[in-house]
Amino acid sequence: MTIALTGCSSEAREDRPRIVVTTNILGDVVRNLVQDEAEVAVLMKPNADPHSFELSAQEAEMLHDAQLVVSNGLGLEEGLQHNLEESIAVGVPQFIAGDVIDVLAYAGDGPGAGKADPHFWTDPARVIDVVDALGPVLIDTVGLPEAEVAANIASYRDELVDLDAAMTDEFATIPAERRALVTNHHVFGYLAERFDFRVVGAIIPGGTTLAAPSAADLRDLTSAIAAAGVRTIFAESSQPDRLAHVLASEAGLDIEVRELFTESLTEPGGGAETYLTMMRVNTDRITHGLTR
Repeated sequence: MTIALTGCSSEAREDRPRIVVTTNILGDVVRNLVQDEAEVAVLMKPNADPHSFELSAQEAEMLHDAQLVVSNGLGLEEGLQHNLEESIAVGVPQFIAGDVIDVLAYAGDGPGAGKADPHFWTDPARVIDVVDALGPVLIDTVGLPEAEVAANIASYRDELVDLDAAMTDEFATIPAERRALVTNHHVFGYLAERFDFRVVGAIIPGGTTLAAPSAADLRDLTSAIAAAGVRTIFAESSQPDRLAHVLASEAGLDIEVRELFTESLTEPGGGAETYLTMMRVNTDRITHGLTR
C-alpha cells in the first residue's frame, strides 16, 4: 500500500534522507530550504485541521524511520503528540519550532489563557527565526550539503523579509481605530503583536478548534464587537464558518464574514498553496475587511 503524503515525489531518490514534517505550513518552509537535497514527507494534508488531525499506523511508522522530524511543538498537533513522543523515545532527531521562537501566551481569561500560543506563523519574523535555527540542523544532523542549504536559506529568507515589509505597508493603510480582529478561534496573537492589532475576541474559546462556545461566550463577544465597532469577522478555511455567520446575525450589526487561510495550506488552485501566498492573501483580505 502506498501512502500519498504531501511532498513525497514518485521519483524520489532512494539515497536521499527523509525529513518528516507534521504540518503542511512547516512542510512548505522545509521544502524551500532543502529543495531536492532531501525527501520531505508532510503528514497533514492540505486543508487539514492540525488540532484534530490523527495518523494511521502506517503513517506513524514513518516518524520512526525519519532522519529528522520537524514539528510545531506548542500543543498544536494535539492528535499526534503520542506519535511524536514515541519517535523521540526511539531516538529520532527532532526540530521543534516552538523551541526557537519567542513564544506568546494566549491572552484573556478563557480556557486557554496563559498557555503557549502555537500559531507563530502569522508573524513572518518568527518564521525567519525558525529558518535561521533549522539551517544548521539540516546540515549537521541530516547531513545536507552546506553550500546548497545556505543558498536556499538566503533566497527564502529574502522572500520572508519582503513578505514582512509588504504586510507592514498594507496594514499601515488601516486606521488605528479599525485594527480590531475577531476570528472563529484564537489564531492571530502573533500577527496582532507584530503589526499592532487588537484581538477583540474569538468565537471558539481557547486556542483549540476542538472546544465549543457557550451562550454566555457568544453574548460577551457580541457586546465586545459592538463596543469595538467591528465590521468584519474572519473565519478560517479549515473550519466551518457557520458560527461566524450566527454571531454576525446575533450582533444585529452590518458585519461581514470573510474567509482566511490560517491553520492549513490548500491544494493547488485553492488560493493558499504556499506559506507566502497564504500570508499575502490573508493580508489583503484583512486589510479590505477592516477598511470597507
